[in-house]
Amino acid sequence: MQYDSLQDFLNRGRDALASGPVAMIFAEDETELATTLRHHRHCGFRIVLCFVSPLWETPPDLVGKIRRIDYDPMADGAVQAAVDQVNAAAGGTWLYYCYNAEYLFYPFCETRTIGEMLAYHTEERRDAMLTYVVDLYASDLRRHPNAVSLDEACLDRSGYYALARLDPDNKNYPKERQLDFFGGLRWRYEEHIPPERRKIDRIAIFRAKPGLHLREDHTFDDEEYNTYACPWHNNLTAAIASFRTAKALKRNPGSTFDIQNFHWHNSVPFEWHSRQLLDLGLMEPGQWF
Repeated sequence: MQYDSLQDFLNRGRDALASGPVAMIFAEDETELATTLRHHRHCGFRIVLCFVSPLWETPPDLVGKIRRIDYDPMADGAVQAAVDQVNAAAGGTWLYYCYNAEYLFYPFCETRTIGEMLAYHTEERRDAMLTYVVDLYASDLRRHPNAVSLDEACLDRSGYYALARLDPDNKNYPKERQLDFFGGLRWRYEEHIPPERRKIDRIAIFRAKPGLHLREDHTFDDEEYNTYACPWHNNLTAAIASFRTAKALKRNPGSTFDIQNFHWHNSVPFEWHSRQLLDLGLMEPGQWF
């Protein structure tokens, strides 16, 4: 189905939010948008919402399988506004959001659906899940000048770290069970990345709740949603394999000429499998086996 605006969807299609999980894909451009939509349908999302320019033509195989909403995700605050409005209409449904050229991976995703994982996460009394945005990039920028290649994707196997997340409202003491995570291209090319955008953590999977609001740094105004685990043991985390940073660094005139190749001695081919991300410590299975 197609909707002329987010409000049109909320007027005519909000019944789709009654049960989930629901994926929200925000199209900043058309790069790998179709593969992003197919990937998340394959994960088992019951509903996939695509927020996209009205100029984009839906591939024939996706017609009738996604809900297309004409929208401009590039406007200031547009993604936060859309997530907040969908959250307000969803009433307890599990929601997920990402951008085009981003692909969700979670433990054992090759054999288990996103619904199965979230059923377990719900049993652990968790209402949100931490995801790490793991930068992908083409192995050779001469062949792929926009830095995007599914067949020749690479990622960094090291260089990830975490720092305490300080609470300015509590004498800058560290927040309980919250950390700021760094690494990937945002770490290696930090001179081209504003400090407030260098983190790679994102609360991308969450349960809708009245009054919940997404903040610009991909956290929520309910602090428990921003925790990586419950007080008694480690919980599941997931990863989003993303070309978004590489694409932006090569598109930005201030950085593109300084970067001849993203490949370095710690680059490894991305295997498109959850086992690699688990082995690298880029997501956590918790108690789910």
